[in-house]
Amino acid sequence: MAQNFDIAIRGCGIVGRALALLLANQRLRVALIQTVAPLTTPTQSDVRAYSLNTAARNLLESVRGWPEGVSVTPVLEMQVFGDQGGELNFSAREQGVDALNWMVDVPALEAQLASAVRFQPLITELNGKQADTQTAPLTVICEGRASRTRAELGVTFEVKAYEQHAVAARVSCDLPHGQTARQWFQSGASVAQADILALLPMGGEASHEVALVWSVPPAKAQTLMALNGSDFSKALAEACQHTLGSMTLTGERAVWPLQLAQASPWIGTLPGQPERSFALAGDAAHAMHPLAGQGLNVGLADVAELARVLAEREFWRPLNDLKLLRRYARARQADVKAMAWVTDNLQNLFAQPSPVWQPLRNWGLNAFNHLGPIKRWATANAMR
Repeated sequence: MAQNFDIAIRGCGIVGRALALLLANQRLRVALIQTVAPLTTPTQSDVRAYSLNTAARNLLESVRGWPEGVSVTPVLEMQVFGDQGGELNFSAREQGVDALNWMVDVPALEAQLASAVRFQPLITELNGKQADTQTAPLTVICEGRASRTRAELGVTFEVKAYEQHAVAARVSCDLPHGQTARQWFQSGASVAQADILALLPMGGEASHEVALVWSVPPAKAQTLMALNGSDFSKALAEACQHTLGSMTLTGERAVWPLQLAQASPWIGTLPGQPERSFALAGDAAHAMHPLAGQGLNVGLADVAELARVLAEREFWRPLNDLKLLRRYARARQADVKAMAWVTDNLQNLFAQPSPVWQPLRNWGLNAFNHLGPIKRWATANAMR
């Protein structure tokens, strides 16, 4: 039986579920449509973890989507190491806050949001076939960077492929992580040999567990994935200079290509249906390098802005009004471009093999580390 909704959301990931819950809080009827298969099967472990800032936490708490317990680890310190003695440190104590950000286990976050959706009567979960008989004046596409719906709409997705793949895993260390996120930038003899290694604290405050995100050239990614668990753990410990002692791989590894991408346009009308509009959000609208850990924060900021624009619309303006949706697109595209510019330039800076660049970038890290007021201002902005 056909049913009409105020808004349809295509994609049941974190961004899609968070948006559905925010819109349901506005008393809108939401169809949440599962259009892609889950990223993992029941026999696979999910090694993903997200670094979430204060704005993302506040949003998730407002919709009862914030997990608790050891699935959330407050980050008290961040350490960034260059490739020639450069070092940059951030501290929650310096900022006068309880945490710089929070590392969140993805399966726990997804489970919490799924539970919140089940208890929200204004959200109806549908599969792709069921959605064919439903109508809504506005469709929001949250399917991720490989969105099929976006492609079917003819939206351009301009991609800059990096010469890097991300290798992700969970690792147990001899020493506790101390609620410190650590990152190493390493250059090589060429761009194709540069890599970025991040160890992110997981499992609670006193845990020895870290999430690894190791951005490496594609050939090195293949080599790392082919190593047995013991040899991989040894290579990792050596790469991070045994900062946390010896290491043990605790599960499967995952790998994916890295890219910078931007969709255009973010909004429009459905082909042949001028009375129905669409908007993009999250990875369906943009993708960036994970070195700053801002991917989900940016996606949830899309969600917050779209929900705000819809909530504050004039009483006579319908949800599918393109002038209304342009307010959302203009606001978010500027912020996304700024963050993409930062991550892209950082990646390019440390990928430069020239010996001229090496001392300059490491001097820059050390100099910035000693600019107290400016450093505190920049940190506060990154935490928001």
